[in-house]
Amino acid sequence: MPPGLTRRQAVLSLASLAAASSLPALGRAATATTPETAPATSAGPGFRHSVCRWCYNKIPLEELARAAKEIGLHSVELLGPDEWPVVQRHGLTCAMANGTTTIPRGLNRLEHHADYVPSMIERIRAVAAAGLPNVIVFSGNRDGMPDEQGLENCAIALKQLVGEAEKQRVTICMELLNSKVNHKDYMCDHTAWGAELVRRVSSERFKLLYDIYHMQIMEGDVIRTIQENHAFIGHYHTGGNPGRNEIDETQELYYPAIMRAIKATGFTGFVAQEFIPKRDPLTSLRDAVQRCSV
Repeated sequence: MPPGLTRRQAVLSLASLAAASSLPALGRAATATTPETAPATSAGPGFRHSVCRWCYNKIPLEELARAAKEIGLHSVELLGPDEWPVVQRHGLTCAMANGTTTIPRGLNRLEHHADYVPSMIERIRAVAAAGLPNVIVFSGNRDGMPDEQGLENCAIALKQLVGEAEKQRVTICMELLNSKVNHKDYMCDHTAWGAELVRRVSSERFKLLYDIYHMQIMEGDVIRTIQENHAFIGHYHTGGNPGRNEIDETQELYYPAIMRAIKATGFTGFVAQEFIPKRDPLTSLRDAVQRCSV
């Protein structure tokens, strides 16, 4: 303390300095763009934004595509071949095309292969002809089948598909879904099972679709799981838990941190919003894209 300066005078002087030093920061905060008014942005040099069509099925696809482009998305996905041209007219892609398998009836049964292998090869060719990057497949339900047998059977089918996928430069993605709440008995319900399948198929054209909502229900520990398994993942879906609602403060997942973790892995594919809006759908979508633009 300088000579002749009382303790009271010193305290008052420090308080004045602190107040003065805070003024520039307060000025910056006052002029900063708020999340409510900030324009949606892309994720910079990292991943790209998409949205799953089924969550917005009350909006005509043409209108959804127009809005998605304005918001800053790159894709509307989970579409069939007749829908792809609609989004492409608006400068968008379909980042994940529908395949020919279904969630309960998938590739884990040999008796399904006679139907699915030819139909999926045809779909892969159509996806490539349209210039799309990915196509979805499902494991199917267990229905009493051991997981090891399911792995073997899925690998048999996928090894018949990846040659065409490699030739056409299309990536086949099997979705991880929860079997606890939404898809009872589904086999590909844990990341470890899916990662083992990717290892057995051993092709850069077969990856996992990691659905954050589903895997939060089955496993939790989302960021660590992504960090340890990102080499097996080709696509991501979002969703708030519980309820697959908006990815905001009403649910237990903090998406900005998850998106930063995904971006840190070097991922340059697509992250698709797949939640059920509880308010104005396009307002919810815009907000979600802002939260995920890291």
